Amino acid sequence: MIGEGSGQERPARDIVAFHDHGSPTSELARVVLDALGREPKSLAGLALIDRRSAALRQLCGLPEYYLQRSELEILRSHGSAISAAVGPAAQLIGVGGGCLDQIRLLISALVQPWAYVPVDDEREGLLADARSVQQQWPRLWVEAVRADLHATMTLPPNAGGGRRIAFMPGNVIGNFDPATAIGLLAQLAAALGAGGLILVTVDLRKSPLIVSSAYDDPHGYNRALILGVLERLNREIGANFDGRLFEHRVRYDADRGCIFADLVSLGPQDVGIGDTLFRFAQGEILHVERSWKYDPDDFRALARGAGLRPIAVWQDAHGYVGTFLLEVAPSD
Repeated sequence: MIGEGSGQERPARDIVAFHDHGSPTSELARVVLDALGREPKSLAGLALIDRRSAALRQLCGLPEYYLQRSELEILRSHGSAISAAVGPAAQLIGVGGGCLDQIRLLISALVQPWAYVPVDDEREGLLADARSVQQQWPRLWVEAVRADLHATMTLPPNAGGGRRIAFMPGNVIGNFDPATAIGLLAQLAAALGAGGLILVTVDLRKSPLIVSSAYDDPHGYNRALILGVLERLNREIGANFDGRLFEHRVRYDADRGCIFADLVSLGPQDVGIGDTLFRFAQGEILHVERSWKYDPDDFRALARGAGLRPIAVWQDAHGYVGTFLLEVAPSD
């Protein structure tokens, strides 16, 4: 728990600082135009899913959707072991946005953490999450960083005397193909520096029936999440997608360990973004999301490829989810 020595007491009305290094709207438009100009058209890997949406909250409440429930179980059951490995006076870096329940459990488990630094590319949600944590822990030094996770990341100084630990909850890492995931972990490792730690939650391989049931729910929450990507593009870069003209389709490739969440055009249609027009044929697939699953040994190998040393892994009782602790290896 946070103690008296964890920082200077301040009013809880706002965070200490906000560092805006995020990509402007024009950059998002450029990336999306490039993605839609390729064949096949694909938004996968751009991390456009709204992790703070009502649809995701509803999805997490379903018995079929195990991910958040399993991760919370790990943090409750193994928080003491995680805290012992991290040590006191840590600077906690939250990577990817949302997942406040997991963040709160980790903060509560750590011994006198001095700072919390959430990093995300969505400004308003990032600030709301940061202020919520600051209000709950007024002695915690909270600085928010708006940044593109794909770009070089600049973090505030670690002045607390403890270790710097980045937390990637909610299988954020699974939204990227393995090669991209290695690059993201390597970038994060460079920002943390030698001796820094990464705590990352990974969706493990399991029965295809369990995975498919979680990602293709009969209530339509997964569909709402995927269509929410189109709504975001309409809102932020002036696209004119009509979600009624697309069918949601989910497929699990058990050999590759990957969920494919796509939208299929129900008929020929044109979608405009600024002065650029994209034509969709009937039955044409727009790839929207990929969610990768790993065996523990495979993820350890991936982490080593990013210059990280696996220290420990904790799993839920069913073995559905693993939370890995990785250490940034010293440079040669």
